[in-house]
Amino acid sequence: MNTGKLVRLNRIFSHPSGRLCSVAVDHFIGYGDGLPRGLRRMKETLAAVVAGQPDAVTMHKGVAATMWAPYAGRVPLIIQAIIGRADDKAYELVVTAEEAIRLGADAIAVAAFVHGKTEGYQLRVVADLVRDAARFELPVMLHIYPRNPQTLEIIYTPEDIAWALHCGVELGVDVIKVPYCGDVQAHAEIVSESPVPVVAAGGPRTDTLEAALQMMAEVVASGARGATIGRNIWGFDNQSITAAVHAFKAVIHDGKNAREALQIAGL
Repeated sequence: MNTGKLVRLNRIFSHPSGRLCSVAVDHFIGYGDGLPRGLRRMKETLAAVVAGQPDAVTMHKGVAATMWAPYAGRVPLIIQAIIGRADDKAYELVVTAEEAIRLGADAIAVAAFVHGKTEGYQLRVVADLVRDAARFELPVMLHIYPRNPQTLEIIYTPEDIAWALHCGVELGVDVIKVPYCGDVQAHAEIVSESPVPVVAAGGPRTDTLEAALQMMAEVVASGARGATIGRNIWGFDNQSITAAVHAFKAVIHDGKNAREALQIAGL
C-alpha cells in the first residue's frame, strides 16, 4: 500500500481503538418509499452528526458540494459513488474517483448487491472503480449486500454474507462493509477470513436505539472494525442525533453495553 492511500485510511481509522464509528447520509435513492425527516433536513442533520464527532461521514457528491464546507477538514469525508436499490430498479455509478478527490474525500464508497441476474455487472462496476481510484491512491470502501436471488431482498445468512465479503476481497477493495449476520460466533468467523478491515452495516432500522446499540455490541464482540450507521442515528423522531452518535461511539470505541452507552449519551 502506497503512502497516499495509507494516509487516508489512517485518517478514517484514527481512533486508538482501531475501530470505525462512521455515519452515512447517502440513502435517499435507496429507499424509494418516502422522504425520511433526517435526510430532508440535511443541513440540520449534518450539524448534529458532526457535533457528535464521528470518525467519518458518507454522503453523495451534491451534498458534499453544497453543504459540507463548514465541516471541511474536521471529519473525514467519504463520497458514495452509487445510486442503487437492492431490487435492481436503480444501479448507476454517478461519481468518479477524480471527482471524489476534488471534493476532498478521504475515501470513495461503492455499493453492490450480489446474487441475482445483475451480480456480475455490479461486481464489474466495483472493479472498474477500484482501478480508477488506484490512480489517485484513494481507498475504496465497498458496501456489499447478499440478496435472495428470487425476491432480491437482502438476506443475513452467514454463508451468503461470507460470499459477499469474499467477492469484495477478490476485487481488491480496501474496506468492506457487510450486514451483521445476527450471530457473534458466525460473524467472527466471517471477519477472520478477510485480509482487509471489515465493518458492519448499521441497519436496517431497529424499533429502538437500545436495540441498535445491542446489535452493535455484538458486532464489536465479533472482531469487526466498527460500523457505518445511518437510519439508527438520524431515523428516530424526537431523539438527539448528536446523542445517538455519542452512544454508538461508546459501544464501538469504549466497549460499553447498550444501557451504559445510553447513560453516557444522556438518553
